[in-house]
Amino acid sequence: MGGVNKQFLEVGGTPVLLRSVQAFLWVKRIEEILVVCRRQDWEEVDSLLHGLPKVRVVPAGGDTRQQSVENALGYVYPLSDVVAIHDGARPLVRPDDIEKTLDAAEKTGGAVLGVMVKDTIKQVKDGVIQSTPDRSMLFSAQTPQVFRLEDYREAMEQAKAEGWDLTDDAQLFERSGRPVAAVVGHYDNIKITTPEDVPAAEAMLALQPEWELPDSWDE
Repeated sequence: MGGVNKQFLEVGGTPVLLRSVQAFLWVKRIEEILVVCRRQDWEEVDSLLHGLPKVRVVPAGGDTRQQSVENALGYVYPLSDVVAIHDGARPLVRPDDIEKTLDAAEKTGGAVLGVMVKDTIKQVKDGVIQSTPDRSMLFSAQTPQVFRLEDYREAMEQAKAEGWDLTDDAQLFERSGRPVAAVVGHYDNIKITTPEDVPAAEAMLALQPEWELPDSWDE
């Protein structure tokens, strides 16, 4: 993003990170929201989210995604039984899709929100196409990714013991032999990554339903 912290960019007049957090506040059964950031960003993030119920900003960001999640687990409420891990840069996630992913994880132990792939995918090596996977079986993973906390901790310990450092939380479950449900959501749950994603998100936001705001965030 040319050196700009994408989580503070605005989509629909609201900072990306704040919009992401608000989506989880609309889900009543979410008991706490840990926002993990780098230590140098803590003051700005805390100021942005100040006053929101259930939200704690923790300076637990690591060098990799897996390290950041592991650090954050140390702050999780001890009696929690399920953890939902979400990209702060996915501001258009729909509360009902969060609910569906929570439901699936409670049944299987792990669940990932995503969409079926639309395009034909090619596997390429050294600039040459090697194969064309069956598109009907390809699923593009998004977040949240939701797991039973005890199982996730065990999978994390196994990953560390075997020297894994993975870019996707569900891979921890997959490599440890645990099942992960694929929950089909919406294509507008994009991650703000490059400059063209911002106007795309603005256009997609205009097509989303308006979520009914509760009288209070923690009702």
